[in-house]
Amino acid sequence: MAYQLQEINRRVRSGAAEFLAECDENYAQRVSLAADRILSNLEHSPIVLLSGPSGSGKTTTAMKIAEELLRRGVNSRAVAMDNYFLTQDPATVPRTPDGSIDYESPLCLDMDLLSQHFAALSRGEEILIPKFEFARQMRNDSLGTPLKLEKNEIAIFEGIHALNDDIAGRHPEAAKLYISARSNINEGAVLRFKGTWMRLTRRAVRDYSFRGTGVAQTLAMWANVRRGEKLYISPFRSRADIIFDSSLPYEVPVMKNYALPILQSVPENNERHDEMLELVKAFEHFEAIDPALVAQDSLLREFIGGGSYKYH
Repeated sequence: MAYQLQEINRRVRSGAAEFLAECDENYAQRVSLAADRILSNLEHSPIVLLSGPSGSGKTTTAMKIAEELLRRGVNSRAVAMDNYFLTQDPATVPRTPDGSIDYESPLCLDMDLLSQHFAALSRGEEILIPKFEFARQMRNDSLGTPLKLEKNEIAIFEGIHALNDDIAGRHPEAAKLYISARSNINEGAVLRFKGTWMRLTRRAVRDYSFRGTGVAQTLAMWANVRRGEKLYISPFRSRADIIFDSSLPYEVPVMKNYALPILQSVPENNERHDEMLELVKAFEHFEAIDPALVAQDSLLREFIGGGSYKYH
């Protein structure tokens, strides 16, 4: 699916608030469809596996699905699979072709523990969700969180490798979702903004605002992130019961406020300056939207901040 630039700019000029509300409602309908599929599978498994590449909005979507399920009388828990990372041994850690640690590899995850926990939860047993300390790059099981599912409760495990063969393949009974910002924006037949640029922009803005990472560094990592997607994530999306698009037609006009200043601040001698310049030129086609108009529960708040959800 592709959005049309002319229509986006027309809607921004004619009534941005109404445009945003309409887009958010369309996304809520996708979340509702996901909840339908999950509930229809509850008799087979209380486990939901939600996968998608970096910058897809998996965390917010998992929480929105949990809210929708609660409205229907079903309690659910969202679990970040990042906490199942293994404490890495430098001698055996997976590496990229250039020799750096391959943090995108599923071998960084404790697949066996995940499988054990899915089975235990399905039997009504209590598990201890581990805690991965990213600052120290180690897992600390003593800081774990207990979880036990009561009858008709659901656990949503979200992570980039949720549909990997070593996870979903061991538990075909689980409900499976794949999410990604996939829609390009065209002007007629001319491509103006790639769907992958939406995810890159989300990550660059979030990294800069909340993780102390400059946009040049994010761009430098992006090549390996994309490599990981093609190797470890996209090949398994056909496992999903539902594949849906997390792009919002209003997000490029909103992100223009955040992305342009940080992109334009990168020195011309940066090796990725040409890529950034291409992205800067793409933003110039869009009318800007005041970020204050973005709802507090919008998926976009995961990346720009100021939202009603808590992110760990």
